[in-house]
Amino acid sequence: MTNFAATKAMFHLPEGVLYLDGNSLGPLPKAAAARVGTMLQDEWGDLLITGWNKAGWMAKPTDLGDRVGGLIGAEPSSVVMGDTLSIKVYQAVASALELNPTRKVVLSDNGNFPTDLYMADGLLRSLGDDYELRVVDPEAVADNLTDDIAVMMITEVDYRTGRKHDMKALTELAHARGIVTVWDLAHSAGAFPVDLAGCNADFAVGCTYKYLNGGPGAPAFIYVAPRHMDQVRPALSGWLGHESPFAFDLDYRPGSGIERMRVGTPPVIQMTALETAMDVWDMADIQDVRTKSIELTELFISEIEAACPMLTLASPRDPHARGSQVSFRFEEGYAAMQAIIARGVIGDFRAPDIMRFGFTPLYVDEADVRAAVAIIADVMTNNLWDQPEYKVRNKVT
Repeated sequence: MTNFAATKAMFHLPEGVLYLDGNSLGPLPKAAAARVGTMLQDEWGDLLITGWNKAGWMAKPTDLGDRVGGLIGAEPSSVVMGDTLSIKVYQAVASALELNPTRKVVLSDNGNFPTDLYMADGLLRSLGDDYELRVVDPEAVADNLTDDIAVMMITEVDYRTGRKHDMKALTELAHARGIVTVWDLAHSAGAFPVDLAGCNADFAVGCTYKYLNGGPGAPAFIYVAPRHMDQVRPALSGWLGHESPFAFDLDYRPGSGIERMRVGTPPVIQMTALETAMDVWDMADIQDVRTKSIELTELFISEIEAACPMLTLASPRDPHARGSQVSFRFEEGYAAMQAIIARGVIGDFRAPDIMRFGFTPLYVDEADVRAAVAIIADVMTNNLWDQPEYKVRNKVT
């Protein structure tokens, strides 16, 4: 059984702050500053370029890939870290399309995170006018899995509402139609158990700065099912995905296995920070995290609905149909969230009217939930949000 008091003690949580935004950016592991400092001084500082060999920098993308893979049900040596999530989306969709060369349609839904749609659209425009990005309502994905679709590209959890797709069912339906699947796990990895191998997924991507607590700009990951590993062609054929990077051949030959999905130089400093977060994850069982997450979100919904009738639940009421976040709708949601943040409860806002709160049992407990509800209720019932300073939009909402 996971000791959540012990995991909470591993994070730097500012005094007077109730942090309900780990679904957007996880907090700092206490060990990160010292570990990164040591890496900077002892490895980069003293070893200089020899750190690539002596400190094992070059192996970090696959070593960390296996650690993240353990949280998402991936087979050994099927996940590699590096680059940004946008890059990994492009890689996965491009490779998936090449596995289905007679079809030219990518299916997604309008609950997908916009960058996924942008990246797919940009890729398809480059391939030609006969390629199509087809976007449907989330509830209509299953009914639109037709025989002309090459790739189904889905974010498992809606970033706005927390609504959760059924990965296993949709993957089975897609495969029955000869469709290759790409799953975005940005709001799944570290939020609840994911079973990529058990669901027979083809590709998956995700980030590590949310529930995995890797820090702002932490690297993304890509998963390729072992059955595809040695036939996928990396569309982004970077030198570290080459069979022999330091042979400096002018012709590209993809590396073996998941190594071929590497692109550029790994962000070693950021990966060092991520290692400290994964050390905390080693203390937790992901099923325990899911069980506690449901308890916390159910408590939050119950108490908010009792205290704040002006807020409308935007997330699925069934806890098994949502991720580890709860969203409420309010017409002046941006101003309300700013007022709540000003009083020490940090959530965030998503246009047009979503007030979003994330629940991460590694460092959020029942006492935090009850204290946050009291502050939110005060802001809402007393209209404390109705001040000009709370209505000025920041660049990041």
